[in-house]
Amino acid sequence: MNKKIPEKQELDITCFVPCLNEEKNISLALDALISAIRCTNLNYEIIVVDDKSQDASKEIVKEYISKSNNDSISLIENKFNKGLGRNYIDTAFIANGKYYMLINGDNAEPEETILTLISRVGEADMIIPFFGNNDSRSSNRVYISKAFTMLINLISGYKIQYYNGPVIHKRFNVMRWSSDTHGFAYQAEIIVKVLDEKGSFLEVAVHNSDRQEGSSKAFTIKNLLSVSHSTLQIFLRRVRSILFSRKI
Repeated sequence: MNKKIPEKQELDITCFVPCLNEEKNISLALDALISAIRCTNLNYEIIVVDDKSQDASKEIVKEYISKSNNDSISLIENKFNKGLGRNYIDTAFIANGKYYMLINGDNAEPEETILTLISRVGEADMIIPFFGNNDSRSSNRVYISKAFTMLINLISGYKIQYYNGPVIHKRFNVMRWSSDTHGFAYQAEIIVKVLDEKGSFLEVAVHNSDRQEGSSKAFTIKNLLSVSHSTLQIFLRRVRSILFSRKI
């Protein structure tokens, strides 16, 4: 007789925490996340993905897990650098949460912000944060972010206020509408695709904080090329939808 393997219990939410050379930030990020999520009744798991860090990040995460004695936290160690977009998608396929959320390993999301977002779980297919006047990043990053948002809204036809934050998605949508990118614009691709499929969304104003240690990985040549690819994909989908919607 074949023994039936029991199915894993679906959790309320999986939090994906990317980590690349964040030895001075990762513990603080996990502290904020765990403190916030314990203020809710959500069943959760936290999956930290070390993307081939060259510092002591993964050792710090291992020690954190050991000392916290929290079996809801796990660590994946990449053998090579995959990039944020690919890690985000890959982790969704092994996660167990109905909902799926990124929390940056650089401690960019304050506890208050995380709690504000996760307290809205279940209210829409996407909980989309935006900063508005609460954006504490450098002026250059704010201008670039606004320019990117304006561009995506222009080519997609939507009016979303921010495309790159810690969006809470239904995990199914992340897997179904996953983007073909390794860079930082994966979130914009998924949001636009879910909107194209008439998915519901809720925009929530939150506070953010700029990293205190280390430098941003957003402005590398590899990432800029990836963002250009994602932008082109969104544009081409919009063109196809317009063409195919016309009566011949």
